[in-house]
Amino acid sequence: MLRQAKEFKNFKLRATDGDIGKTMEFYFDDKHWTVRYLVADTGGWLFGRQVLISPYALSPANETERVFPVNLTKKKIEESPSLGNDKPISHQFETAYYSYYGWPAYWNGYFPWGNSPYIIREPEEWKNQATHEKAWDHNLRSTNAVTGYHIQASDGAVGHVADFIIDEETWSIRYLVVATKNWWPGKHVLVSPQWIKQVNWDDSKVFINLSGEKIMKSPLYTQESLNRDYETKLRNHYNHEGYWTQEPETRK
Repeated sequence: MLRQAKEFKNFKLRATDGDIGKTMEFYFDDKHWTVRYLVADTGGWLFGRQVLISPYALSPANETERVFPVNLTKKKIEESPSLGNDKPISHQFETAYYSYYGWPAYWNGYFPWGNSPYIIREPEEWKNQATHEKAWDHNLRSTNAVTGYHIQASDGAVGHVADFIIDEETWSIRYLVVATKNWWPGKHVLVSPQWIKQVNWDDSKVFINLSGEKIMKSPLYTQESLNRDYETKLRNHYNHEGYWTQEPETRK
């Protein structure tokens, strides 16, 4: 299921023995554009530290109660490696974090989740995740920080990042929601991270391998329009294959 990042903020995070807060923002890596952590707003619990929840710990959302079940106890979360609110997420912290929970490191392997494009949740399968691929450098970015970045088409500015479309199954960011207020006030279009030429993180600019005219003529996006038919029209407009045709069908 695809969902806007801002929509996740309305969901509670529920550990196996009680609520721990709600989603505040996300950290994603800037290679695969995949969410690595939810940052929980704990409302004062565990004050002075960032409470990070990996998608490894999440079960599918309960739509009726608007809850994300977290397969961890509050004590397990409390005793996890601590990261201050003002601290960046270092490779050293991530190594300690993944070691503490016993999950396979996502940065070891070719795919977004190591040797798989999907999260493998069965511990007995993790031993098969050994890889000879060289670990890739992973820099994490905040969705809150990247919101507002300017979108630069091949022939000029077209708008700014307003939100992110997240695939709840793979936790990949499938699209950036672009507000095009300079052209159509209140209108939005989608662009895929696959179409990004480069990101200037210092200048807060995302450069897209598309012309402004091409983007302007793309199917307009609304939250209600987000379905496979819309995605197919969008991909056809840009003459790009759908991501769903490029990924293995097997889920673990």
